[in-house]
Amino acid sequence: MAALVEYKIVEDHVALLTLNRPEAMNAMSKALLDELNEYVHQINMNNEIRCTIITGSNEKSFCAGADLKERKGMSEDQVIDAVNYIGETVTNIENMKLPVIAAINGVAFGGGLELALGCDIRIAADHSKLGLTETSLAIIPGAGGTQRLTRLVGLGQAKRLIFSAKPLTANEALELGLVEQVAEPGALLDEAIEMAKQITKNGPIALRQAKTAINKGIQTDITTGLAIEHLCYKETIPTEDRIEGLQAFKEKRKPVYQGK
Repeated sequence: MAALVEYKIVEDHVALLTLNRPEAMNAMSKALLDELNEYVHQINMNNEIRCTIITGSNEKSFCAGADLKERKGMSEDQVIDAVNYIGETVTNIENMKLPVIAAINGVAFGGGLELALGCDIRIAADHSKLGLTETSLAIIPGAGGTQRLTRLVGLGQAKRLIFSAKPLTANEALELGLVEQVAEPGALLDEAIEMAKQITKNGPIALRQAKTAINKGIQTDITTGLAIEHLCYKETIPTEDRIEGLQAFKEKRKPVYQGK
């Protein structure tokens, strides 16, 4: 049986996770979520990986959301548990120590967009459609969409998108700040890898602390956020990487960071 999530190293320090249920538009079955969580755990434990890319296995769909066929036979409590599991998975991705890029290669609806919202950066192929479409099924986004979308694009736009259930084109998503970049389909993965390479040139401890400062700080008032930033900054000072960065700058060479 083919893996539901494919995992490989595509460049030094860059991991690629590919959702691999093309026949189901990469919908998130329990088995797929189990595999995805296992790889997220493995990557978090691997100090050699400094950036992760998540994408889908064909040009039609990044992820169509929850597996509604699987959900048909569930009780109400089982449906709630299934949605919670998607939400926990998205949070696990959001809490990965180092940056995560969503390479959105097609449709990202419902839980599929919620998955992308858990990533740090989103690049969409220009033919992609994105939306939190749950109200059209008489439910609401339940895996973080109401909270993460609002923080990303603002209150009014989040309400418009969730209340209307209307999908956006990739360029509309770019204008709203829902995605950070749009690419041609054939260039999407290359552009994601190029961005990952740009990220992984930098100090891994600094990347980890910057992500912590941003993610924790956005949830608080500015005074608390600045205190969090200060604590994260202090973590970078006693590191070998900081000394290497200064030495490389002095010697006009590229630094070689070890994550120490």
